[in-house]
Amino acid sequence: MNPVENEIIRRKLSVIIENIGALKPIASMNREEYGADIYKRKATERLLQELIEAAVDINTHIIVATGHQVPDYYFESFMEMGEIGAIPADLAARLAPSSGLRNRLVHEYDRLDHSMVLAAVTMEENLYASYVKAIEEFLSKHQQP
Repeated sequence: MNPVENEIIRRKLSVIIENIGALKPIASMNREEYGADIYKRKATERLLQELIEAAVDINTHIIVATGHQVPDYYFESFMEMGEIGAIPADLAARLAPSSGLRNRLVHEYDRLDHSMVLAAVTMEENLYASYVKAIEEFLSKHQQP
């Protein structure tokens, strides 16, 4: 088992925190404003992608450091975090679907529904604020001597 490297995790947490802050003004936009501004749409998509990927990186690090196998899918990384007790299981279950949003943003499986992305901003902001808190609690319990 490898030690949890707090500095790596804290660096990733700072990305999540920064992106949550950057998304706050977007959450107050209405659908028409958001849809009409390509720069805000593209920035929002990138901020969400980075936020989710930072969490997946944290998940992978903690999962491996606690002696478990790296999950094959991003969705599973959240579920595994709940199973090992790194974050509450109910939070893990609510976060896991964000991996699908990340995949749609990156791979553009379908034409993106701007309303769906805008709605995700507020939901992700709340969920990931809880995620940051849970990871901070995990780190405080697993301090290196």
